[in-house]
This record gives sequence, structure tokens and C-alpha cells, in this order.
Amino acid sequence: MPRVLTQNLIPGMVVAEDVYTYNNQLVILKDTELTDKSITKLEFYSILSVRVKEDSTSDTPIEEIPIEEMTYSQRIKSSQEFKEFKASFEGAVDNFKGHINSLLTDANNATVDTEGLLHETNDLLSRTPTGLQIFDMLHNMRSYDDPTFAHCMNVALICHVFGMWLNMPDRDVDTLTVAGLLHDVGKLRIPEQILSKPSKLTDDEYQIIKTHAVEGFNILKNLDMDDHIKNTALMHHERCDGSGYPLGLTGERIDDFAKIVAIADVYDAMTSARVYRGPLCPFKVISIFESEGLQKYDSKYILTFLEYIVNSYVNNRVLLSNGLEGDIVLINKLDLSHPMVHCGSHYIDLSHEHGLYVEAIL
Repeated sequence: MPRVLTQNLIPGMVVAEDVYTYNNQLVILKDTELTDKSITKLEFYSILSVRVKEDSTSDTPIEEIPIEEMTYSQRIKSSQEFKEFKASFEGAVDNFKGHINSLLTDANNATVDTEGLLHETNDLLSRTPTGLQIFDMLHNMRSYDDPTFAHCMNVALICHVFGMWLNMPDRDVDTLTVAGLLHDVGKLRIPEQILSKPSKLTDDEYQIIKTHAVEGFNILKNLDMDDHIKNTALMHHERCDGSGYPLGLTGERIDDFAKIVAIADVYDAMTSARVYRGPLCPFKVISIFESEGLQKYDSKYILTFLEYIVNSYVNNRVLLSNGLEGDIVLINKLDLSHPMVHCGSHYIDLSHEHGLYVEAIL
């Protein structure tokens, strides 16, 4: 019976054994046929992998489910646009990986073809009719083999859309996109066993991880590119309240492009699967930003980002923490992480329901 990573599960696979959380709470019974909802539940409970029955397949592939019975996620995954985006994304990440590896192996003759990198990201963006739909695509992607490079591509795409939301000039949007693409280049000098460690880092390992910001700046500092890109590699973990690293900078001392990339970086990291947990529900991430982020991130950037992001989920079907399913129909501007949800015959305003929240997007 093969063990399959949660992010690689496909609706229709059959669970070969009872699945429990780390504190022995039963999540899914043996012989259960997986659905998008149950896979989301596994991700929510940070189940990293499960055993499935060999050759288990769905009797009803997504493509054969009537469109009116599909969840929002199923409609995206079954679309031709998503299939084309996924193939193009994987190709773009492979090309980016090859470009950066050559940069590191031939440091004396190092160059970065920023125009070529922009062409790859712009081609991906051209496959989504609106900026908001790039988030639909990214949230429904299965895990890519090399998460560092995939994360950089995700951040670049998010930064491009974010720059448009901020009404930045086209030239600055391009610079911001490349800054997002190269922000984590320093991680390529961090030992892989630390980057992919499935358990908690030791204090010494965490200090090594933190050096990637300086390492990234050192890789880029002598290259012919905009200083915002170099500064972003160095400063994307700085925070406005001085709690970041490597320099503990505050407010105006942090490059504006690094402030923007920092938001995209954290959002993508938290909503993506990691070796030590499943992806967090975007509404949980938005709630964290609302409660803890307004001091750490520049308000003129974080508030714009959150309002646009949360509006991208209107009409999405969601699972609430009490087990009910419903559709998001209205966003509360004063409490972005608690929208109004239409559940059957009634409406629930989560901003007035203490303890009730969006557990997962279906």
C-alpha cells in the first residue's frame, strides 16, 4: 500500500487505514474514498501523508462530474485554462531553476537575464483573464518537486498582481516581479537538509536559515540590476516594528519593494503545503495578518493586499468550523477574515459569531 503525500492526493483514491492527527484524533476512516473536501480536511489537520489502496481510482473523474455539482476548486482544476497554466508553470520553474543554478556555478561570469525572467512570468499571467484568478490557479496547484523555486515563482506572480493593485508604473511592476522571483536566491546556499527538515529547527539551524538574506544580497550585489531587487533579497524579512532580520530595520529604512515582497512571501508560504504541515486556509492567514501584521507591515501595502485578496473569495464555497458548508456572499470591510456566508436557507455573518470561522475553502 503506497504512502502518498497529502498535496499529491487525488479525489477518488481510497484510504487504506484509519487516519489520525498527531494527538490521536480520528480524521478519516479506512476505506473512505477521498474527495476534495476530505483532502482539504487532511491538509487542515496537517496530515503530511496517508496510505492509499493500490490502483484506487475514482469511479467519477472530475471531468465527468456535472458542472453544477462541482465545487469551485473542482471547476478550476477541470478547466482547460488550469491545465495549460499548470504545464506552463512547471516549465517556467524548470527554466528559472536552470538559470539560477548557472548563475551560482559560474559566479565569475554571472549575469541575470531579467527580460527573460519577466517573459516567463508574463506568459503565465497572460493565461489568467484577471489578476485575481492567478490566486485561484496557485491555490489549486499540486506541490511542485522543488518548493524553493516554485515558491519564488509564486511570489513573483503575486507581486505582479499586487503592484497592479497599488497602481505602480509598469516599469516598477516589472522590477517588483523580478524582486519577488529572486528574493530567496540566498536559500540556494543553505544546506538542503536544513531547508527540508520535517521537524522543528534547532536554534543553530534557524540562525543558518536566517543567513539566506545576506547570502542572497551577496549573490546579486555586483550584478547589473535595479538596487530594489538587491535590497529585497537582503530586506524581505525585515519588519516595520524592528522585529525582523538580518539588520532589525524599522519603518522607512526598509526598501518599499522589500516591504511589498515580504507580504507576498509570507502569504504564499502560509497558504502553501510544507514538509511539516499542510497549507493554512487563506482566511486563517488573513486573520493572522489582521491581528499581528498591522505593526509589522506597512499599512499602505498590507491593507490594500488583504482587501483585494479577500474579495477574490466571494462566491467560493467554504467549510465552517462547525461543519457547515456555504458560499461567501459578502465581505466585512472592518473584519476581513469573517465574511457573510450563505448556508442553505440562512445567512451567517461570521463577524457576529464568536468562535465560528472559515476552516477551509472547498
